[in-house]
Amino acid sequence: MKSLNKKEFDKLREVILPKIKKQLIPKRYEHTLNVEKTAIALAEKHNGKVYDIALAALLHDNAKNFSDEEKLALCKKYHIELSKTEEINIDLVHAKLGGVLAEDDYHVENQDIINAIKYHTTGRPNMSMTEKIIYIADFIEPGRKDFPGLIEARKLADENLDAALISILSLTINYVMDRGLIIDPTTEETYEYYRKKQTPEKEEKAHRTD
Repeated sequence: MKSLNKKEFDKLREVILPKIKKQLIPKRYEHTLNVEKTAIALAEKHNGKVYDIALAALLHDNAKNFSDEEKLALCKKYHIELSKTEEINIDLVHAKLGGVLAEDDYHVENQDIINAIKYHTTGRPNMSMTEKIIYIADFIEPGRKDFPGLIEARKLADENLDAALISILSLTINYVMDRGLIIDPTTEETYEYYRKKQTPEKEEKAHRTD
């Protein structure tokens, strides 16, 4: 599908921002704007589809501040199946639900944008650049309070998206495990996929420098 240009995006942004601002609490709205800014910067640096990525950033948390009851009702309406992790923590379904609402409420037809919203909390193996950038931008945006690994993740994001993914996925898994919580299987699968993908690349570089 054809990517958005600046004029198309600016027109959509004018319509979307007031609705998003109304749906989200102020802190989450500020986060959304920070993710948009970060995602655009990464898209420009890594030659991504800037305005598709910007739109995905604006909409990535569109379902975040619905109540648990509203989330469950919407999941039932749209026939969204909950994973075991989502059943325990219903808030996690906001990503899947956000992807559906981006299509239904905001009339997004580009599947790459929808997927970037849908997988921005768990990631998935073999993500597109749009998906990677939204996942990373959500984690490293400047409003995040500093914690061990954040500065390194930001540095890696500028250098290599896959390396940043591995770093962020590892931090996420360790955070969840340290608190005795359940890790979403998709997050574990994504980490293993990119860790294994990186190993042959490192070996190939080592051979070239021998």
